[in-house]
Amino acid sequence: MDKFTTLTGVAAPLPFINIDTDMIIPKQYLKTIKRTGLGSALFSEMRYNDDGSENADFVLNKPAYRHAQIIVAGDNFGCGSSREHAPWALLDFGIRCVISTSFADIFYNNCFKNGILPVVVSAEQLKLLMDDAERGSNATLTVDLAAQTIRGPDGGTISFDIDPSRKQILLEGLDDIAGTLKSAPAITSFETAMAAERPWL
Repeated sequence: MDKFTTLTGVAAPLPFINIDTDMIIPKQYLKTIKRTGLGSALFSEMRYNDDGSENADFVLNKPAYRHAQIIVAGDNFGCGSSREHAPWALLDFGIRCVISTSFADIFYNNCFKNGILPVVVSAEQLKLLMDDAERGSNATLTVDLAAQTIRGPDGGTISFDIDPSRKQILLEGLDDIAGTLKSAPAITSFETAMAAERPWL
């Protein structure tokens, strides 16, 4: 998993509440178990018209946001079913950070497992960031995970909270297996001691 340290990128505004996982990646794309190739289907029901052509009004189809790496979204992002394909699609498109006032729990957890930073901010902070994101090609934010800050295009800075263990996972680029392997010496020591103390087990 790629490390997340500092990200400077264009932020796309999605000022809607309750963006669920079916909106992020519709159910017809769930047949694959590969983590790649889903970026083209991200938000497909909003990105494309019925004839398959692009919806020019959708934010990610606008020239300024085609390479966005950050999404600034309304409350309760990632609600709905627990499909891990949602963070897969975001990551495959190039999104490394989603900022909202709240996230659905399962989606929030899945983000960390896939190298995406979900940032929770207050409603007032979200309004400021949404205003920044609506600047088009000038909508560049810098997210510094180590410092736990978001810096806007005018230099204004917002601080955010994050669980220390989850922060470390992203900083080191560890998935669940790699995180467990970090404790391998302690696990081996425990197992050796248990085998000596209780050889019948």
